[in-house]
Amino acid sequence: MTHPHEPRLLPWSGPDGKPCYLITDDHGGPVSRLADTTEATQLGMGAELLGHVRVLLPNAPHGELRFLAERLSEALADALRVAESRGRRLEGLS
Repeated sequence: MTHPHEPRLLPWSGPDGKPCYLITDDHGGPVSRLADTTEATQLGMGAELLGHVRVLLPNAPHGELRFLAERLSEALADALRVAESRGRRLEGLS
């Protein structure tokens, strides 16, 4: 949980690619719940993608390798944003 005045980094970007933040005292509000669900979905999709990559990678043609690299980079960016957001919230607990 964050301090009341500390914004929460959300797991999505704005239209121009800039980070989005939530400023609220309500940790169980609808946007917080949506962010929690989105984070869980992003991490789950990343884990599923990693499983597919491990199967496909050894024999993947060059075009598929590029596609896999693009999806993995998106999944890594999502996971790093989730880690940053959760890390900030943990710092607020201490």
